[in-house]
Amino acid sequence: MDFFTILLSSLLGILSPTGIVVDRVAETQIRKQLVAAEQLQVRVDNAPSYQIIQGRANLVRIAGRGLFPIQEFRIDTLEAETDPISLQLRSRKLAKPLQAGVRVVLTQADIDRALRSPFVTARLRNLGLQLLRRQARQIERYDFLNPQLTLLPQNRIRFQIELQEQGDPAKLKIVAEAEPQIVSGRSLQLNNLKVWANNQPSPEPVTRAIEALIRDRTDLRQLEASNITARILNLKLESSRLEVASFVQIRNPQKKEAR
Repeated sequence: MDFFTILLSSLLGILSPTGIVVDRVAETQIRKQLVAAEQLQVRVDNAPSYQIIQGRANLVRIAGRGLFPIQEFRIDTLEAETDPISLQLRSRKLAKPLQAGVRVVLTQADIDRALRSPFVTARLRNLGLQLLRRQARQIERYDFLNPQLTLLPQNRIRFQIELQEQGDPAKLKIVAEAEPQIVSGRSLQLNNLKVWANNQPSPEPVTRAIEALIRDRTDLRQLEASNITARILNLKLESSRLEVASFVQIRNPQKKEAR
């Protein structure tokens, strides 16, 4: 979600009091936030054109294919459309919250590529450390190998990974299957979660701890401390792609009251 808020915030740079914004300028501003983009189009609706000089635009539409916000993480499709944008020119702050609808599609190949990246591997290790806090030092001795996320029929997913202690050829294969569900538009809940370690079912307390950790870590209310409100409107799983529709609102930072 951080990438999308940065991308939307970059739109403020296209509202300039010194000239008329063209779509190419807006596109360039967004490309600066990306490592690479196979296709990117930006359309700014600023009719009548003098609105831009006043720091306003009716809406901005973004359509992209093959976008890389970071190395090895590819977004197959990105579509975003903002509500009217209004900027206070002197302060360069929002005159009202910036709101947008965002649709994202990841293919199975995109997911596979992302799971092989050092960025995602580090995140998986951090999840393991949080789950097994008392055994944190033990987890640090393990390498996380061959992570895979497979989109299954009937709205299910399967995640598997191998853990190998450094210097030991033996591997521990962990497999988990669940039915993802978005709760109140805010967090991810794993219904009917089943976990196996080397084909042995995990104890019920471990399964419940994993469910709670995922639910807490994906709770979008954590963003509100950064003046961002985000909601997942729809999560759609197919055999070869994952589609997410969301709403994002960005507000100006609140002034701290003097004591």
